[in-house]
Amino acid sequence: MPREKGRKLIAQNKKAHHDYHLGQKFEAGMVLTGTEVKSLRNGRASLVDAFATIDDGEVWLRNAHIPEYAFGTWTNHATRRNRKLLLNRREIDKLQREIGSSGRTIVPLSIYFSDGYAKVEIAVGTGKKEWDKRQTIAERDMRRDMERDLAERNRRRR
Repeated sequence: MPREKGRKLIAQNKKAHHDYHLGQKFEAGMVLTGTEVKSLRNGRASLVDAFATIDDGEVWLRNAHIPEYAFGTWTNHATRRNRKLLLNRREIDKLQREIGSSGRTIVPLSIYFSDGYAKVEIAVGTGKKEWDKRQTIAERDMRRDMERDLAERNRRRR
């Protein structure tokens, strides 16, 4: 069977943009077992409490939930096990430098298949304060109102 082409989104961390100021983004491969891949191909995963850490020069995805494969046997995987992320040494060093300053963490943004390979998009994030979140919501609402007014003005011209 030929390998899939393109990008197929599996899971997305929607609260990441709300809770963090996101910096540079990285695409990383994941070390998975067979039943994890099958479960992902069924479109089942959650990044709600997930985060990434760097331990001994390796990047690990922690707390990501990939449910057990329904047709798996005794070889099924643990749902919230730590999964190794595959990055180049340069990228790992860059991540290490960026999270060296206090208040920064590595946040997973999405899990997807890219040309048949399971990938995770991660970013360096700084936590937002409550007033930052309110300000972001206010800016988004203001931008939405401006676009709505502009669309209405363009409809009236016709």
